Amino acid sequence: MALFNATNFNAEVFGKYVDRIPNLKRNELIRSKAIVERQRIASIFSEQAGGNYAATPLFGQIGGTPANYDGKTDTPTNTTKTFSHYRVVVGRQNSWTENDFSADIAGGADFMDNVGQQIAEYWDAVDQDTILSILKGIFAMTGTENKKFVDSHTYDVTAVGDGLFGASTLNKVIQQAAGDNKQKFSLVIMHSEVATNLENLNLMEYLKYTDANGIQRDLCLASLNGKLVLIDDSMPVEQVAATGSGDTAVPAHNKYTTYVLGDGAIEYTNCGVEVPYEMDRDPKTNGGQTTLYARQRKIFAPYGINFTKKNMVSLSPTDAELQNGANWELVNTNEASGKEYINHKAIPIARVISKG
Repeated sequence: MALFNATNFNAEVFGKYVDRIPNLKRNELIRSKAIVERQRIASIFSEQAGGNYAATPLFGQIGGTPANYDGKTDTPTNTTKTFSHYRVVVGRQNSWTENDFSADIAGGADFMDNVGQQIAEYWDAVDQDTILSILKGIFAMTGTENKKFVDSHTYDVTAVGDGLFGASTLNKVIQQAAGDNKQKFSLVIMHSEVATNLENLNLMEYLKYTDANGIQRDLCLASLNGKLVLIDDSMPVEQVAATGSGDTAVPAHNKYTTYVLGDGAIEYTNCGVEVPYEMDRDPKTNGGQTTLYARQRKIFAPYGINFTKKNMVSLSPTDAELQNGANWELVNTNEASGKEYINHKAIPIARVISKG
């Protein structure tokens, strides 16, 4: 296929081709409104020196105690505070090489075309790994105000009854996290083990997908308590060893983390790169081979939580650095003293830890 020929390769056309390839998981994430696109933020990075770290303002709520209106009491004056939301660009790159000889012995099979058709799904998997690393990092935050978020937005049921995700678990965690703002939550991402237990309780209904040929297929998507459920075995699983003995014995078990996200929980920006895709032809090595190079720079900023870059070595954070709780803190007024933090109930991100 000429599109993937190194000599005639058109990076712009290839990029559009990649964007056209449907990915059901990504589409459902966007449809849930948990991930919202903030493309205007890309211009902020292009205008600032450094281009990998920037702050956007979040305006505070009005407040103050009203005075008595009795004709002799002065009217009090209040001001609003501005919070700074710091976000970082995550850059990733990879390449794939195919030998001419492979096509020769496979009857002319186009291996590079096969690579090209999988690029979109590959990047979606990379993006999901990035988001999971971010979620792990924000729930590893320390400090008084940050811990209020971590503790209030975590619902651990492993020591409650059978330790399983039950009929009331979802409603309980979103109420604990957001109070009367719990209706803002719209998406649940869980391991198939958790989903299977809920299926056995007849609590979930699976969604259907009809392709271009009119064929209906089951999706790894369901509905629970009116929330969209995405089932994915890449969700965190912790193996816990057996402890104690006799009446106090606790058998070995797994701890599953289920994430619950609300509208606008993650703000997404595609910052782009100078050359996102390119091909290179090497006629010498292995009798001739072609390499497809791919690069991307994206922002996944959890609403109301700053990336501090306190423990970031280069200009793009690694997954390990995203998972480091020291690199995250609640959005605040950034004052030298007496800083004010965002109300953690405004952050539509929560998690459930269960045995299944």
